[in-house]
Amino acid sequence: MYNTFDIIWLGRGGQGGVTAARIFAQAAVHKGLYALAIPFFGAERRGAPVFAYNRVSREVIRKRSRVKMGDLLVVLDPSLLEMYDIAKFLKNGGKVVVNSTVKDLHEKIGVKEVYCLDASGMATEIGLKLAGFPLVNMPMLGAAGRVSGMLDKDVLARAVRESIERLVEKNIEAVNRGFDEVRRCV
Repeated sequence: MYNTFDIIWLGRGGQGGVTAARIFAQAAVHKGLYALAIPFFGAERRGAPVFAYNRVSREVIRKRSRVKMGDLLVVLDPSLLEMYDIAKFLKNGGKVVVNSTVKDLHEKIGVKEVYCLDASGMATEIGLKLAGFPLVNMPMLGAAGRVSGMLDKDVLARAVRESIERLVEKNIEAVNRGFDEVRRCV
């Protein structure tokens, strides 16, 4: 049996969580790791809850099912914290990254290690919007790369360049800012 580092992305349709998971996997491969991105959604519409998953390992990954408990949970929309029991998504010692500016979230959601980032404000400031809504996936991708301890800004930027066709430099700026500005929520 091999060990994987598992990530659960929880967002809403249209926020780019599936894209962020795909780019995270691509960046991990650039680091010499094995990685999968696993989208999980049906005929979703913009705004409906959407999950995506990553499995990352130093060995070939044979398990391709969705991740039930992750080492890292990335929450793109903080309103989803009220819909789900977040602690149930995590392995022991798991971490959470939330698109939020609220302090003391660890007490509210019952998880010891919670990191916050104002990804909505950042995306709006940089000019990353779709249909008037901020695209928070790129700042959250940078934050996930840093909090996971697996990826650096260079491999994330390379993966973004290979995956994104429009506003490439703005997306890389958002990833870099997310990486630099994510902080522990205390």
